[in-house]
Amino acid sequence: MIGTILIASLVGGGALVHWRAGTREAAALERWPAVGAFVTVDGVPIHYVQTGNGPDVVLLHGASGNLRDFTFDLVDKLAQDYRVTVFDRPGLGHSGRRAEHRGAFNTDAETPQDQAALLASAAVQLGVRNPIVVGHSFGGAVAMAWGLDHDAAALVTLGGAIMPWPGKLDFQYRLLGNAVGGALAAPIVTALIDPMRTRDAVEGIFAPQSMPEGYLTHVGPGLSLQRHVIRANGRQVYHLRAALTEMSARYATLSLPVELLHGTADTTVGFDIHAVAAADLLPDANLTALEDVGHMPQHARPGAVIEAIHRAATRAGLR
Repeated sequence: MIGTILIASLVGGGALVHWRAGTREAAALERWPAVGAFVTVDGVPIHYVQTGNGPDVVLLHGASGNLRDFTFDLVDKLAQDYRVTVFDRPGLGHSGRRAEHRGAFNTDAETPQDQAALLASAAVQLGVRNPIVVGHSFGGAVAMAWGLDHDAAALVTLGGAIMPWPGKLDFQYRLLGNAVGGALAAPIVTALIDPMRTRDAVEGIFAPQSMPEGYLTHVGPGLSLQRHVIRANGRQVYHLRAALTEMSARYATLSLPVELLHGTADTTVGFDIHAVAAADLLPDANLTALEDVGHMPQHARPGAVIEAIHRAATRAGLR
């Protein structure tokens, strides 16, 4: 009898958690709807925004993020000189995932190589040719994979996670990258965390700079707190180091111009471990150290980012 009551309580509690999580997700999608259009690649819907005229620039956001990070203000600035295409990466924001990567009880993940292949195909459908591919954080890894295997004129990384790192992965990613851990933890996080009470966590990503006024409302933290997004992001980060080990072994073969922008005060993706180490391997890399800048150079130093994209365009013969 006691066992039956305990099981019933656990089932009922789990149902309540999922109900609450579903309610929060519905509210998030209503508050932060898709702001662009969709293109379908191999049955996967990819959310994008495209604007401007000129040489093609593709923007790829970081872990847990979505394209709204770039539409906050960078897209409008770049669109004065370029045709800008910004994507939600697979499984994040409003973009979907391949069937083999769905479901709670698995650890399948889109590697940077998988994501680059999917997004490069989406770009071709949108008429993008010979783009400058710009990636922030995890998006930097996708940009590097794009340059290694697909059509690109140049690459720009912003605080890019582009080299394998020493030490253990943070506990949250070891938990969420695990089939059972991810399936159990994600609904609880979605159910219990109010998206607009994530300010302190987001401020930590911007440190030592401050988060811009209005950023949290614009970027839509509720999109990052959806159950399937939490699981997808956790798996992608969990598998990232292995992918970077394979990719970095090929960097010496990459002849494209590469601009590496990285804050020296970045505590999320270390300057020396990623930017300095990658610059030593890449044949045509230019490293710009942004003194005392943290992990969000596109907001802390947007002028430097635009200058780097201009340099990449000039070096690639596009300007």
